Amino acid sequence: MSCFRSYIVFISFFLLTFTCFGIRYFPVTDTETGGAQTEQSSDGTVLFGFSEAPEYRNGVGCSRGEIIHVAMTIDLEYLRGSIAAVHSVLRHASCPENVFFHFIAAEFDPASPRDLTRLVRSVFTSLSFKVYIFREDSVINLISSSIRVALENPLNYARNYLGDILDPLVNRVIYLDSDVILVDDIHKLWNITLEKNRVIGAPEYCHTNFTKYFTDNFWSDPVMSRVFGSRRARPCYFNTGVMVMDMVKWRKGNYRKRIENWMEVQRKKRIYELGSLPPFLLVFGGNIEPIHHRWNQHGLGGDNVKGSCRSLHSGPVSLLHWSGKGKPWVRLDEKRPCPLDHLWEPYDLYIGKGHRQISAVGSSFSIVGYANYFS
Repeated sequence: MSCFRSYIVFISFFLLTFTCFGIRYFPVTDTETGGAQTEQSSDGTVLFGFSEAPEYRNGVGCSRGEIIHVAMTIDLEYLRGSIAAVHSVLRHASCPENVFFHFIAAEFDPASPRDLTRLVRSVFTSLSFKVYIFREDSVINLISSSIRVALENPLNYARNYLGDILDPLVNRVIYLDSDVILVDDIHKLWNITLEKNRVIGAPEYCHTNFTKYFTDNFWSDPVMSRVFGSRRARPCYFNTGVMVMDMVKWRKGNYRKRIENWMEVQRKKRIYELGSLPPFLLVFGGNIEPIHHRWNQHGLGGDNVKGSCRSLHSGPVSLLHWSGKGKPWVRLDEKRPCPLDHLWEPYDLYIGKGHRQISAVGSSFSIVGYANYFS
């Protein structure tokens, strides 16, 4: 009988651990803010030095009861981009104190989640946020090789697990990549309606050749190639770096498992080449809420090989996205920036050695030559 009880205790513990994916929350208190903006991680890695962001307060008419939930990944490699993205959200929000950030950190990143928590708190002293640990072993065995090594980072797949990572009471969230800046009020994006029982909303790009995102192995298979046949609309390419997500429907529909099923097929048959995007296309293509293109002017990082310069798409701009190989902070530091990288620079709070900071507050630089887009 004692052995049986021990067995039950062990199984209960295992199931509980798996359900929450080992995610821990590090609460932020007023005593943990620290005075310096440069932190050192537990393994001796010195994190980037940042200046403290301005205090952004709610405008007239803001209700404290309405919270806008934003989820982002955060790690040492993209930390500078994440800080700039948060800064841009707060800078342009009509009710910045109503924005709550959910940061997902990798379990084995050189900068520990606790180090990242302290740093974010020192830069944004009044920011409401939580930091969660993403257990990489939950996805590592499902990841296949990609056309760019960076796309194989397990943290790229954290968006698949938001239903398990985020607090159960979070019913809706805006997911943002770390290489974006907003130049508009995030409240507008939050208020977009997901109609017809749709789970996610994102800008669609139907002029893009959708077939190129999958290999001949996929299109030559008589079963797999018909996967889009039952969709409400023609499947179109969409970028997963900006999404409005209904987490109630996500959890109820077990969309994490649906994505994982396609990743398992990929490991056996090699049906795509491009990292974490194709499984989302397979599950949601033709079934998403189309959002105005202004909310994801993507591709500013160039292609996935050369990272060459690109220009803005036609039309208004609310969010700029440096998807692709080239990142603005890297090109700026290497003294070879693309023209649009200078639109990112005013939100950069990095004050490392030899770095010239341009403030976004009161600056007209960010719209010089682009005034017709930001309207």
